[in-house]
Amino acid sequence: MPKRVDHAQRRTEITEALVRVAGRRGLHAVGMRDVAAEAGVSLRLIQYYFETKEKLLLFGLEYLTQRFGERVAARIKAVGGAPGPRATIEALLLAALPTDDESRTFHFLYTSYAVLAMTDEALAAQPFIANPDAAEEAVAGLLRQAQDADLVAPGLDARGEAIGLLAMSAGLGTGILVGQRDAESATGVLRLHLDRIFRAG
Repeated sequence: MPKRVDHAQRRTEITEALVRVAGRRGLHAVGMRDVAAEAGVSLRLIQYYFETKEKLLLFGLEYLTQRFGERVAARIKAVGGAPGPRATIEALLLAALPTDDESRTFHFLYTSYAVLAMTDEALAAQPFIANPDAAEEAVAGLLRQAQDADLVAPGLDARGEAIGLLAMSAGLGTGILVGQRDAESATGVLRLHLDRIFRAG
């Protein structure tokens, strides 16, 4: 009896191979043959599942976004109990910092996708991510919860602060990647700004 193939699992395995090889060589330098070799499968199989390099890259972006969501959820769970708005925002921001191999690869490739989408017509024709404002809306919503609980100043611009915190996290992450600062100092900067936003105690 022929072995039954789990197509979703096979796509995930191929995508994980893409992430590994792109993490080593850079997204711009990866071809479908490279991914096939990394995954230990034929080029024909890669083409069967993804048809084109652009479709493979877009699937890879979705995979990275999903993995980031799982990483944030794990950090929030590690806080324990019912974490408040500040702990939840902190978990989200710190999950985005490249402090270990997985998060370094995520930050490196996510930034690479953004740059590649500016010059690759096939990628540029697709939305970069399904909901580009999702993180911004989540952080702004948590800051509004904090306002309702009197944890921050009542006149706080929740949307503006959310944009600033996420931009700061992204910039600090790039700074870590290029060796401008270490993870400890970047974490300290984020916490300093959270201290500014949230009332003591």
